[in-house]
Amino acid sequence: MVFDITHLKKIRRQLGLTQHQFAVRATISQSMVAKIESGKIDPTYSYVKKIEEALANLQEKHELNAKDIMSKKIIYTDAKEKIHNVIAIMQKHSISQIPVFEKNNIIGIISESSILKKNLEDIYDKLAKDVIEETPPIVSPQTKISVIKSLLQYYPCILVRERISFLGIITKSDLIKSLR
Repeated sequence: MVFDITHLKKIRRQLGLTQHQFAVRATISQSMVAKIESGKIDPTYSYVKKIEEALANLQEKHELNAKDIMSKKIIYTDAKEKIHNVIAIMQKHSISQIPVFEKNNIIGIISESSILKKNLEDIYDKLAKDVIEETPPIVSPQTKISVIKSLLQYYPCILVRERISFLGIITKSDLIKSLR
């Protein structure tokens, strides 16, 4: 972690901690935190390391999970649905990808990209299962947002499942909304 000690006050406040609360977590004195934040002292390497470790632990605990950012309403289609109906569903709900299920099992997704890669006249009356792309990643509700961010660089969406039940879907749009 690259850390600029001059940002300590801002980061501490974003975490919602007082100087004393942060000092306890960093195992340094509150007066040391106050002096560092005011710029009155230049801390030693050992103090900076303690502060970095405390911040890393705090930020990990405050990191959002999949359940915090997922859309709970999963709009999906059946594998036997005609593509022109799938396109209508996607347009109606303003979504760019849709999971495809067959007998309660996810078998893939259809995205705007997967539709556009095909000759539209040839696929218009085909079934969803004939146009699907690979199944998106499936994560647990506790999956950290940093993992989700990495996955969304390669997949258009992620499904959230606990045991056998799908709880939600996460798209790039959901991730961006969580940054507010």
